[in-house]
Amino acid sequence: MSEIVLENISKSFTTKDGTVEALKNVSLSIEKGEIYGVIGMSGAGKSTLVRCINFLEQPDEGRVLIDGNSLGELSEKELRKQREQIGMIFQHFNLLMQKNVLENVCFPLYIQNVKKKDARKKASELLELVGLEDRKKAYPAQLSGGQKQRVAIARALASDPKILLCDEATSALDPQTTASILELLQDINKRFGITIVIITHQMSVVRKICNRVAIMEDGVLAETGPVSEVFQHPKTKVARKLIRQDIDLEEEM
Repeated sequence: MSEIVLENISKSFTTKDGTVEALKNVSLSIEKGEIYGVIGMSGAGKSTLVRCINFLEQPDEGRVLIDGNSLGELSEKELRKQREQIGMIFQHFNLLMQKNVLENVCFPLYIQNVKKKDARKKASELLELVGLEDRKKAYPAQLSGGQKQRVAIARALASDPKILLCDEATSALDPQTTASILELLQDINKRFGITIVIITHQMSVVRKICNRVAIMEDGVLAETGPVSEVFQHPKTKVARKLIRQDIDLEEEM
């Protein structure tokens, strides 16, 4: 069975302007160890989708299965344990500004009651992995965007996750920094076999790093397939639009 399975997921939100259907009967499966891209325009539902994978958003309908376990059937304690296996990094890093780099990476370990000495040892090893061993005493305000994201990646790896969710993790970065972060994610995927799910609106990110891709539009799964196949033979209007935007952006550069 696939490591991540979404079965007929639907999710709505009530706003002052009425009900928004963020996801409409979405089904997809992600294999263990692959790098899977979910792409779409703003408002397509992709961020809601990724938050359903770790049950930060609970679907109104459908099931989310991780290694065959339905998250909706777990107790609160079991769900917390399952979430320890799912790391997450964000567009705006979500670092603790009043804590230094080392303590930011230690934070999830402290929550798991890991001894301070052991937590700091592990955090130091992870900072070496992401190339920031010499910045452990720095504070987030002293770091570049790329360095902040490397700290966030180290923090996400602290609990030894099997799955890493990346929600627009490179959107706030310049192209050169984006490339270095994607190379780091590829290295982590190969070294540890971690399944990586990348949410993005940048087709260039999908093309560089992903094995397969799901294209979202208005809460619906418009198209899925191997990245090379979708690029060469897009079946939907939204796929062709995203590819065209990517080509236009490359020509401008």
